[in-house]
Amino acid sequence: MSHSAAGGPERPGRRGTSLGTALYSAAEWRLLARLPGRVMVVSATRRVAEPVAPGLAGLEGIAAGRASDSDLVRAVVAAVYAEAEVASETYAQVNTVDEVFAECARAVEVLAGRADPADSAAYRQWVQSVAARVCRAARPEAADGGADPDDQRFLAQLGAALGLCP
Repeated sequence: MSHSAAGGPERPGRRGTSLGTALYSAAEWRLLARLPGRVMVVSATRRVAEPVAPGLAGLEGIAAGRASDSDLVRAVVAAVYAEAEVASETYAQVNTVDEVFAECARAVEVLAGRADPADSAAYRQWVQSVAARVCRAARPEAADGGADPDDQRFLAQLGAALGLCP
């Protein structure tokens, strides 16, 4: 069950959009709000010449967070869509996969210190799902019908950076 910013159980119908300012410093919130978009961009551009379809799949993945049971995920989605500054900085400053993995590790540290464990897990899984959608869209029809080994490796490394797998 997701918890409110005050730490208690969420009340029905409550949408906790002030979660970022209540629990996180401005820098921490900025990291959490930027990360899904940065993961999307690096996933879409790491080896695809035309990242439009994968990018659209990533945007759909980010938007899917609006339906999350997690206050944190919904609050991050709201921040992404409410703040043009977040979006423009997210897409303009993506550099390397390793830099994004390092940001994932920093986000895991922030979440470990401040977030409800269920919200932390939901956020990390949601970010991973954004990348998985992008990878599927980048390679919709594999010649052998299987998953691309490069995508599998990338998603495994991302999962490790997000603390989802060893």
